[in-house]
Amino acid sequence: MPRLNPMIKSKIPLSWSMHIYTHIAWPCCHALGVMKAIIFDMDGVLVDTMPSHFQAMRTAVAEIAEIDLKERTFYMLEGMPVMEMARKILDLEANKIRKGVLNLSTLAEKISMRKKEIFMQMKKIPEPFSGVRELIFECPRTCLKAVVTGSSKQELDTIIENNFGSNAFTVAINGDEFEGKGKPDPAAYLAALSRLGVPSTNALVVENAPLGVQAARRAGVKCIVVLNSSPLSASDFSESIENESYIFKDIGAVSGLLKKWCAAAES
Repeated sequence: MPRLNPMIKSKIPLSWSMHIYTHIAWPCCHALGVMKAIIFDMDGVLVDTMPSHFQAMRTAVAEIAEIDLKERTFYMLEGMPVMEMARKILDLEANKIRKGVLNLSTLAEKISMRKKEIFMQMKKIPEPFSGVRELIFECPRTCLKAVVTGSSKQELDTIIENNFGSNAFTVAINGDEFEGKGKPDPAAYLAALSRLGVPSTNALVVENAPLGVQAARRAGVKCIVVLNSSPLSASDFSESIENESYIFKDIGAVSGLLKKWCAAAES
C-alpha cells in the first residue's frame, strides 16, 4: 500500500527535505544539459475545477437516472471521457435503475450531454491552487512544462490564458485531440512526450487521480500524486501507483522538490 509522504504531516526542517530529495528515485538526466520536462494534469492539479465537475455530474445522474452519485466514485473514475464515465457509473449502480428505462448506452449519452450543459452554465473560471503560479514561473527555463487534460480545448485555453498566460507551457494537450481515449489510455501523455522532444526517463508527471497515474505509467513516465482538494486517500492509489511514486497533500508540499529536480538540468 502506498505511503503518504511524511512531508505532508508538518513543516519539516530543511535538512530533512534535502534528505528526502536525494533519496527519492526521481527520474534524472543521464548527461549534463539534457532537457527535462514536468507534465501536469490540469483539473485537480493546477486548478480547483473538480468540485464543479462533480456537482455537474452528480446533478445530471440524479436527474436522468435517479441515482445519488457518491463523491469517491466520481473521483476514482476521474480522467475517463464523460460518456464513458457515465456508463461506468450506470454499470456500478445497475441495481438502482428502474426497469423499463432506456438502455444504458442511451442513458449514458443523455447524462453526458446534460453534465456538459450544467458545467457550461456554471461559467466559472477557476483559480489555481496555492503555490501553483510560483511553481510554474519559478522553475528553470531548461525544464520544459506541459499540461495535459481531458477537458475541451476551449476550457483549457480559457483556464491557461486567464491564470498563467498563453506562453506558460511549452505544450498543451486537450481532450478534443483524443476523443474516446481518456485515461488510463496513455495516448495524451505519449503525445506530450513526443511534442516536447523529451524521453520518458527525463520526464515527470504530476497527477491527482488513480486513472491518471495508470496512464502515466503506461507511457513509461514516473508519476507523483498531489491530492489538493480530492477526497481520496493514499489507499485509493494502492492498485495504480508504483514504488517510486509518492503522494503529497497538495502542490505546495512538493513544489520545492520539483524546482530542485528541474534545476538539476542546468548543472
